[in-house]
Amino acid sequence: MHTQTGTQPQKDWTEALEHEARTLLEELDTHPAARQLFDGTLDARSYARYLVQTYHYVRWTTPLLAEAGHRMKRLGRHAALGDLLLQKAAEERGHERWLLADLRNLGWPAERVEGAGRSPSVTAYIAWNRYTTFSGIPTAFLGTAYVLEYLSFHRASSTVEHLLAANTIPNIRKAVTFLRGHGNVDGAHAAELLSVLRTLTDPGEQAALLLSARTTRALYTGLFSRGEARDTARTS
Repeated sequence: MHTQTGTQPQKDWTEALEHEARTLLEELDTHPAARQLFDGTLDARSYARYLVQTYHYVRWTTPLLAEAGHRMKRLGRHAALGDLLLQKAAEERGHERWLLADLRNLGWPAERVEGAGRSPSVTAYIAWNRYTTFSGIPTAFLGTAYVLEYLSFHRASSTVEHLLAANTIPNIRKAVTFLRGHGNVDGAHAAELLSVLRTLTDPGEQAALLLSARTTRALYTGLFSRGEARDTARTS
């Protein structure tokens, strides 16, 4: 029998997941509008546009997390991961109301937020995660959850500090609830999620999860695109 020598131990697949999260961070740091958000220097209109697009994808987060968790439990696979998804669904519940409150304090009533269109990237993000959750491999949604929690941990709290320090957006102190709620606490969430994901050994599920992380990374910059959403509640 031939024995292969000089082989390297298999690389931990979650290193690829962390790479997607780090790459998203690097791409946003070089994106002009995202960089302005992180530095606290963007104008009120751009900040509101970012919150509106965030609202449109966040409102799907809770039902998708819950459905993915329930579907995994129905399939009888990865009970711990299914429970984690349901836990995260409970944690995310109501976050869209934070966004509506922030936008209301920027002069955007709920009907105006609802009337503002979704960007193509946000529409694609929702469609992709609905597909993976309802028709594909439900574990995949954890790839999306991980890269977004990684981003929140590394940028949300400092962004709040910079926005408040700059103080160029009227009423900004009452319009950072969502970002403040996704600050340092998401570091613990990301670490917990990564620890549980290391127990996932099925190559197909690993690949699906990585693909969702990569897709989310590719689409996320759409939150900062200019002119993509039509504000149907305002004609002037």
